[in-house]
Amino acid sequence: MAGGPSTPELVAAVTRTGAGGFLAAGYLAPEAVAAQLRRTAELTHGRPFGVNLFVVEETPVDEAELQRFSAALEPYAREVGAELAEPTFDDDAFAAKLDIVLAERPAWVSFTFGCPDAEVFTALADRGIVSAQTVTDSDEARIAAERGADVLVVQGPEAGGHRGTLRADVWPTDTPLVELLQDIADIGVPMVAAGGIATRADVRRVLDHGARAAQIGTALLLADEAGTNPTHRAALRSEEFATTVVTRAFTGRPARGLANTVARLEAPAAYPHVHTMTSAFRKAAAAQGRADLTHLWAGLRYREAQPGPAAGIITALVP
Repeated sequence: MAGGPSTPELVAAVTRTGAGGFLAAGYLAPEAVAAQLRRTAELTHGRPFGVNLFVVEETPVDEAELQRFSAALEPYAREVGAELAEPTFDDDAFAAKLDIVLAERPAWVSFTFGCPDAEVFTALADRGIVSAQTVTDSDEARIAAERGADVLVVQGPEAGGHRGTLRADVWPTDTPLVELLQDIADIGVPMVAAGGIATRADVRRVLDHGARAAQIGTALLLADEAGTNPTHRAALRSEEFATTVVTRAFTGRPARGLANTVARLEAPAAYPHVHTMTSAFRKAAAAQGRADLTHLWAGLRYREAQPGPAAGIITALVP
């Protein structure tokens, strides 16, 4: 839950219920990741928790398409007094964050967007850290298993936020989560199910189809301890938005959110280039309450999300 909703307080609240809270390291500077890991360790009093890292590899992008998209966004950016930045690449400081994780030794580390080399999984295992890899189809699952991931986080199309495809230019499959679990089960690596899990019955269903656990995202966006911004919180409960859409318009990667003006624009497959281009614009739109212009990540079952303490939300999901 990178980009704001993830907080040490949310992770700790979830962990105190007996569930496994995960801190999001994406988009944070390495020193901020270190500080949040230590703060979370303080709040959890020795209970196990995890952290998620982005694995971003540079791939060719269509510069002409990036310029076309920038021109399409420019009028909206002017409305909120923001400038679109130059689209640039960075790897989210992966090496530095990995070094911090290896030193701090949280119980679990998960990876999204790319799959690290086998040496990374070996280094984690040597330190007693359980590793997990987000996958969206059986081919990705086999890659992760071959490189040594301990756990596969099987993400279905129902999920809110970014789809965890291993390539930014690949449009994710629409195969429902339960079918993905069935497709991937034969690989023989323990599975965690993610995507559209909003009720106790949803959790029971994925457990009945081979998952060892259910991963929750959208259901926690309205939690008291979540850092979800006020514009996003209001939009999730508003009648203004009637559906979700998978879009590249905010970051250059497919991500599911509430269907608004910008989400409906066609954008190139260019991550993190589109993300860096639009970041200041999206923050300005959110700060001004312009829900029509900022990203509003939400899974298919977002109407089920409820405000309140995270502990109560988690407890209500346990079969």
